[in-house]
Amino acid sequence: MPLDTKYLGLALKNPLVASASPLNSKIDNLRRLEDAGAAAIVLPSLFEEQIEADAERHHARIDAYAESSPEALTYFPAAASGPYGIGPERYLDLIRRGSEAVAIPIIASLNGSSKAGWIEYAKLVEEAGAAALELNMYHIPTNLAESGRDVETRYIEIVKAVCGSVGLPVSVKLTAYLSSIGHFAATLVENGAAGVVLFNRLLEPDIDVDKLSLTNILELSEPAELRLPLLWIAILSGRIPASLAASSGVATSNDVVKCLLAGADVVMTTSALLRHDIAYMAKLVQGLRLWMDEREIASLGEMRGMLSWQRSRDPGAYTRANYLRILERYAL
Repeated sequence: MPLDTKYLGLALKNPLVASASPLNSKIDNLRRLEDAGAAAIVLPSLFEEQIEADAERHHARIDAYAESSPEALTYFPAAASGPYGIGPERYLDLIRRGSEAVAIPIIASLNGSSKAGWIEYAKLVEEAGAAALELNMYHIPTNLAESGRDVETRYIEIVKAVCGSVGLPVSVKLTAYLSSIGHFAATLVENGAAGVVLFNRLLEPDIDVDKLSLTNILELSEPAELRLPLLWIAILSGRIPASLAASSGVATSNDVVKCLLAGADVVMTTSALLRHDIAYMAKLVQGLRLWMDEREIASLGEMRGMLSWQRSRDPGAYTRANYLRILERYAL
């Protein structure tokens, strides 16, 4: 039974994609993911802070040797790794080596909230051999004078600038904290985005009441978090000319099925692989195949979007009408 699909114009053998995580920073792991059935791999994000730090080091070295002989410029010390463990140069090298090591598409990821450095690094990522680029939008608007429109305008400017500078297909990984996700997604597509990933998880700090300090602990996504991506994928499916990727809360093959029924082109997972190891990817693929086989569904195209808002016999199930029904049915 064929599971082939397309994402960002890329032909994939199935809809399972390993989303950005430190797991994907090692060549051996990329090979293992391919062997386990992953159809594409998103590399861990290169962060804006790493790009800015790299630029500052570069300028500092130039200034330090400005009065020296030209040959001295070749003796700059190596750039340190960034907070995600991969500095800019190492990141480009990972793209090159990863693209050579596996036959499936390697998707680069840039994480930031301003245009600084993005165009330059988008071009370098393309030159390094990435099959596509994911813009991982992560911005906490702590400035109380900054409006929702200001935040969205910043994102749109980044997407437009990057898409206009590279030939790579570009997807945008969105946060769920936007005023009108549907309109914003459509606007991003109008400005060049080939796809949207729903959603980026904000890693909020907690408070240690004994030490009176903030704590930052990475908590893996839980299945309940999948409901929000399902809602918006179902609403967007068939209504914008772009690829849709589901992300956050994908834990089982049934979750993969849900995403496809809602209208996703691909389903991304990281937490499930971190919990169960890379080999778990094979179980997700096998589970999807089994579900389709039991129902005699011949292709993903046949099931994709079957329960989307556009194709639903009861669109109200995705809106306020369903909210009222749930409350009325709740038994005290």
